[in-house]
Amino acid sequence: MRKLVVLGSTGSIGTQTLEVVTEQGDLEVFGLVAGSRVELLEKQIRQYKPKFACMWTKEAADDLKARIGDMDVTVLHGMDGIIELVTKEGYDVLVTAIVGMIGIRPTIAAINCGKTIALANKETLVTAGHIIMPLAKEKNVPILPVDSEHSAIFQSLNGEPKDRIKKIILTCSGGPFRGKKTEDLVNIGPADALKHPNWDMGRKITIDSASLVNKGLEVMEARWLFDVDIDHVQVVVHPQSILHSGVEFVDGALIGQMGVPDMKLPILYALYYPDRRPMNAKKLDLFEVGQMTFEKPDTDTFRGLALATKAGKVGGSLPTVFNAANERAVKLFLEEKISFLGIYELIEECMDKHSLIANPSLDDILETEAAVYRYIDSKF
Repeated sequence: MRKLVVLGSTGSIGTQTLEVVTEQGDLEVFGLVAGSRVELLEKQIRQYKPKFACMWTKEAADDLKARIGDMDVTVLHGMDGIIELVTKEGYDVLVTAIVGMIGIRPTIAAINCGKTIALANKETLVTAGHIIMPLAKEKNVPILPVDSEHSAIFQSLNGEPKDRIKKIILTCSGGPFRGKKTEDLVNIGPADALKHPNWDMGRKITIDSASLVNKGLEVMEARWLFDVDIDHVQVVVHPQSILHSGVEFVDGALIGQMGVPDMKLPILYALYYPDRRPMNAKKLDLFEVGQMTFEKPDTDTFRGLALATKAGKVGGSLPTVFNAANERAVKLFLEEKISFLGIYELIEECMDKHSLIANPSLDDILETEAAVYRYIDSKF
């Protein structure tokens, strides 16, 4: 029986991971980590009975302890608590379902302990791929992608020679504003941007999908996961979200993975790889789909993708700047302190002001993130 630690158990991917645990019946939850949603974490603990739980703040941890005083669960808190949990013996797979660069240190710590990583945290590879991937190779630790697109690429590569890749085909729904031009986005508010046509996701990633920043992050992530140049990753807008991504090989063959838009499918695949398990969910009906369409992305209007491509090509510390600036910009947009188009403006401003570090250490990455936050916070 595989035992899991879920980092970010109260978020969208975390809750769906636990739904998979419930449906399958032969996975055990060893530990759960959450930010501030104490009430939900308490419900999860009572249902899945982990040995350990961790909250981000001491106050939240104390609240949780009081709520579950009748249970034999060790409650930890903060980054030290997360590191203590992910480095424990007694579990097999770390599901990194947390949003943000907070996922980097726990991922590195778990790799050093030989844990399999089910990766749903883009920022880990976007900012520290040059550290993570060599370390995983050294420790012989599998990095199993949970994002639907990267899982599709991973599945498409099964049994294929990786040195025969011509390009990665990374599909994109286009988000709620597909087809709109810059002038159409001037008065867009958070409520409009949170209406994704196909996927049920958290607020931050839904905004990133609307701006195509999310796709830019996925381009940079794919560069590290599949050891290809940025120029060999092609983004294709596919509004139906049926072809989740694919690979074109040197002989012209294109192999892709299709399915209904359901995050539990890539989660299930990562948790049981290399096996495939039955899933109690709607299956793809090609007659119902009828047709699939494909378009080029509009990078003039949706500049998040263009800025991400620039950051990925330059490399070094610039992807960290891109990611950190976007995190703050999305927060400001959701608070209605900047416009939707202001997200791009703030990212570009931070990138232009940055002094590049060519080969950043983990400390350099974390300080770069902090410097971007300080700069933006001083403006608002």
